[in-house]
Amino acid sequence: MQRRTFLAAAGAAGVTAFAGCLGSSSSGTPDNNTNGYETISVDGSNAQVPLAPIDDVYQWFQDESAKFVDARGQRQYDASHIKGAVLSPAPDGQANDPTGAWEKSQRIVTYCGCPHHLSSMRAASLIDSGYTEVFALDEGFFTWRDRGYPLQGSEVDVEPPSYTIRGQTDASLAGQNAWARHEASGQREAGPIADDGSFELVLHFFDVTESSPIVVETPAYRVERPLGELADTVVTNVNR
Repeated sequence: MQRRTFLAAAGAAGVTAFAGCLGSSSSGTPDNNTNGYETISVDGSNAQVPLAPIDDVYQWFQDESAKFVDARGQRQYDASHIKGAVLSPAPDGQANDPTGAWEKSQRIVTYCGCPHHLSSMRAASLIDSGYTEVFALDEGFFTWRDRGYPLQGSEVDVEPPSYTIRGQTDASLAGQNAWARHEASGQREAGPIADDGSFELVLHFFDVTESSPIVVETPAYRVERPLGELADTVVTNVNR
């Protein structure tokens, strides 16, 4: 069973597990809008999303010089989110999205738990919509939480378990996204498909056990099985 808590991910094993959460590509070359940060690209967008380190982001939080966007889902947001953050799920927000009232020049920090696949998707969408100073929190929500930085929500002291789902699809789909969903609660996670067709999804879902049905979907196939079974195998289209 490939199951571990987020605290275990703080070690070297966690670096490997988080690889599936990154954007489709990254670059160490800054441009005028990235503050010199590493950037990543997202499938379907020309935007280069800068990954802002948590030390800088926390300074912006203290200075009240940035607004925060939670790119996860309603269930995760209700349980625990950065103090003052709004819910605006990846990739394109929601009806009557709160970001619609913000100035295009507003500094915005998006975040998720993976640590930054959903957040980079939401950031790219905001950049494509004309916002000029948008960043994704590099280390993700759980590093913010582990540092004891300000949170709000009904379950700020609850840390959901972490499950890793690995899969394989056609290599021609490289750069596109694979998704995992718990449809009963609306929780979801995404990850890019690698050049060899492999993908990795790291789930931090509330109210989910190994017997919970999870949908794994790529552009080529859809599989629905209990989480424990999905985490024990490499998901492919033969698992339908």
